[in-house]
Amino acid sequence: MVSGVKGRDASHQETADKWEVQLRKGCLELAILAALWDARLYGLEILRRLESDSDLIVSEGTVYPLLSRLRTLGYVRSEWVESDAGHPRKYYALTAAGKQRVREMAGMWVRFSLSMSKLLSPLARGE
Repeated sequence: MVSGVKGRDASHQETADKWEVQLRKGCLELAILAALWDARLYGLEILRRLESDSDLIVSEGTVYPLLSRLRTLGYVRSEWVESDAGHPRKYYALTAAGKQRVREMAGMWVRFSLSMSKLLSPLARGE
């Protein structure tokens, strides 16, 4: 019976881990657009900004396809810029449509997080 409990605990942890991954993925577009709010950044800078400002640790293989999709949607523009390091870097910046989109998304996020905080407040109080 002990092995059955262990298996159930492992399954529970796996489900929790998958839920957190999905939650983070759902926030990634907003996080990238927000990272670009006040500055033009190249890919590695975006990754570092996400990690330092939001604890989102994301791979290049995740961010670059999303940046490409955001560019196709007209939310970001990109340009190659020569670098002192010797190789050109692709910089990304918000377009006017991107600024509008991130404002809308931020508003949705604030409303959603406030409602979730209200719902979860009894848990924080230990009720």
